Amino acid sequence: MTDSTSHTVLGVALRARGPHLEVLLAGGRLPEARVGAREPLAAALARALDVAPLAHIEQLETRRLRDGRLATAYLGLAPTDAPLDGDWRSELALTPDHAELVAAAHGRLRAKLSYTNVGFALAPATFTISELREIYVAALGHDVSATNLQRVLVRRGELERVEGLRPPGRAGGRPAALFRFASKHLEVTDEFAALRPPHR
Repeated sequence: MTDSTSHTVLGVALRARGPHLEVLLAGGRLPEARVGAREPLAAALARALDVAPLAHIEQLETRRLRDGRLATAYLGLAPTDAPLDGDWRSELALTPDHAELVAAAHGRLRAKLSYTNVGFALAPATFTISELREIYVAALGHDVSATNLQRVLVRRGELERVEGLRPPGRAGGRPAALFRFASKHLEVTDEFAALRPPHR
């Protein structure tokens, strides 16, 4: 029988890859570590997964798991170019507890993309608007207009131009302008905004 007083930390690390968000797993489960006596939760999280490459970490929720353990879950976001190796999956077959925590992490991320600059935590250091759009599509789960995305994020002061151009790909076209996020710290940029799915 599980000790009902035990406390576990779980990490829900997310990154954007192609059209999907991926979750970092360890042995087919979310990375976890039991919290030691008087151990800070952050220290236990660092034992569960490598937090150094994560650009943003926040506490997600604390709940009683179905096996009786108390668990505190953290949401971590990794840029597309972060050196964070492991078993990243977009198709998941998880326990109900872990599946619910992943869904909660997705929901938290989608909400914060609407009114904060948290996109910096998923994006590489520099990117084109087209590349950023792919990240937002993966994170939001619906299509996003590149033109509207640029307009909104520039108006909020989240993006700034950088020198240089991205050369055309194999399909040709014109070189694309490069951007970066103006801040690498979480900021509320429009508390009343919402990035909603396009009307059908």
